[in-house]
Amino acid sequence: MQIDKDAIREILLVAKRLDEKQLLNAVEGNISIKRDGLIYVTPSARNKAFLTEEMIAVTDLDGNQVGGTLKATSELRLHVLTYRMREDIGGIVHAHPAYLTAHAVCGKPVETKAYPEMMFKYGRIEVAGYGRPGTDDICRDLGPVLKHSNVALLENHGAIAVGPDALEAMNNMEAAEAIAKVLTLSKLVGTQKDLPEEECRYLLSQHEEQQVTFR
Repeated sequence: MQIDKDAIREILLVAKRLDEKQLLNAVEGNISIKRDGLIYVTPSARNKAFLTEEMIAVTDLDGNQVGGTLKATSELRLHVLTYRMREDIGGIVHAHPAYLTAHAVCGKPVETKAYPEMMFKYGRIEVAGYGRPGTDDICRDLGPVLKHSNVALLENHGAIAVGPDALEAMNNMEAAEAIAKVLTLSKLVGTQKDLPEEECRYLLSQHEEQQVTFR
């Protein structure tokens, strides 16, 4: 078994940035990379800002741990099952950022007719139905959402972002949280000023055109 040190270093880099951006905390959130038949994933109940290389757990594609000094995250099944949903997924960030998680707790998708960047990039960030954390049920309704999106809300729980690697998954999570924050704050400022229907249709059509068909 050949351990990929670059994969481990990428996880540490992503963990540090997400901690600095306050998108992770000491007990919530986890990061993984799938590479060459192995999954590299953050350990259970450790502050992500202070992880070291040997702490990163290594498992096979079924989640059996084969490396690392600490036990893999209790959310390991979420990562294992998500990698099976699309062949192009090579990195996952699961986190509880405040604004996305507020939507998840309320079971409300992130959507708007007032923010072009949101409509163009995401169209709509959907909610996957509740499943008990740490079990296979957490992924019960996730597959259909990730068929056409790189970000999903986990009802009453948090959010998940995917990408070809952990860095891109991180970027997707950061961007989605920033948009959710703007939309939430806008409701405190006043009533959102919707764009004309014709412009909304155009933006959403552009989203559909630039969207990769995930398989």
